[in-house]
Amino acid sequence: MTSKPVNLRQFRKRKQREDKAKQAEANRVAHGTPKTLSEPVRLERDRLLRELEAKKRDAPDTD
Repeated sequence: MTSKPVNLRQFRKRKQREDKAKQAEANRVAHGTPKTLSEPVRLERDRLLRELEAKKRDAPDTD
């Protein structure tokens, strides 16, 4: 039972194409959202973070 030989050049090229496709998809997600859609989401996230920060307790003094 011998396995089929693999052409490493073709394997590397296929891997490189797959990596580029994954990166392109990530870029489309990150940069492809119009500002009119992403701005309200960002503002809501910032508001929630400020609200959470305001509710945190202060650390007790160790002095």
